Amino acid sequence: MGAEIVDEAVRVAPAAPLRGLVGWYSGYRQRGVPSTQHRGLPSPWLTLILTLDEPLSIASHPDPAAAPGDFPTLLGGLHTTPAFIDVPGRQSGLQVALSPLGARVLLGLPAGELAGIDVHADDVLGAGVREVHDRLREAPDWGGRFRVVDGWLLARLSRGRDLATVPVTEAWQRLLRAGGRLRVDNLAADVGFSERHLRNLFRAEIGLTPKAAARVIRFDLARRRLADRVRTPDLAGLAADCGYADQSHLDRDFAALASCTPSAWLAQEFRNIQSGHHPPA
Repeated sequence: MGAEIVDEAVRVAPAAPLRGLVGWYSGYRQRGVPSTQHRGLPSPWLTLILTLDEPLSIASHPDPAAAPGDFPTLLGGLHTTPAFIDVPGRQSGLQVALSPLGARVLLGLPAGELAGIDVHADDVLGAGVREVHDRLREAPDWGGRFRVVDGWLLARLSRGRDLATVPVTEAWQRLLRAGGRLRVDNLAADVGFSERHLRNLFRAEIGLTPKAAARVIRFDLARRRLADRVRTPDLAGLAADCGYADQSHLDRDFAALASCTPSAWLAQEFRNIQSGHHPPA
């Protein structure tokens, strides 16, 4: 008999005080599945991954100058090119989706300092994340693992003070609510800043310019809706729904942000999408 196939995926909301700063937690464990390479796509969320059984094997970072390697823990900022992750038939861990608005209070630094890169999380967060990583591995089930991360982030929240500035918070939330479909000049006027000043604030606090952020938000919305339509992927309709000029515009954004076409991404991720699996972003 062959090895038992394990394919677990659990996604939950964080504790109430963390909502707005943390989007969700995703737990995943796979064994005995085909070897593949996963694309970590641009999104409006910073990524924190704490692995369980084996490290995350990064074949290519969003920053092409960064060397490939194995990461027991990983922290990544917003980016506009994909990472490539080798999955040799097994992977396991817990992923935290962090809002850039919460970077200062939960990570101790603005999201702009992580823009376009991913690093070993303990290089930024220190010994505390190593202790949490050990406790996570000792927890008996997903509920226990999520409680470990909740407790750790709540403790960091209680000690933290600095949040992103109010105008940046308002502008970012407006972009999210609009699915990225806002003109930058209108956005700047709405929050009472010049375009240049808003652009500088976004680079520091978010890690992308408002224009790049809007593009990433729209792309993320499109690829998530595409995953929901995996069996009937109406790309022209999807493009219209998400604010693209036409399907060619959608294809160009996928080529730039995912390094593949929408159809190729669906084919590569079909099994994960169908199983409800949430692989590392």
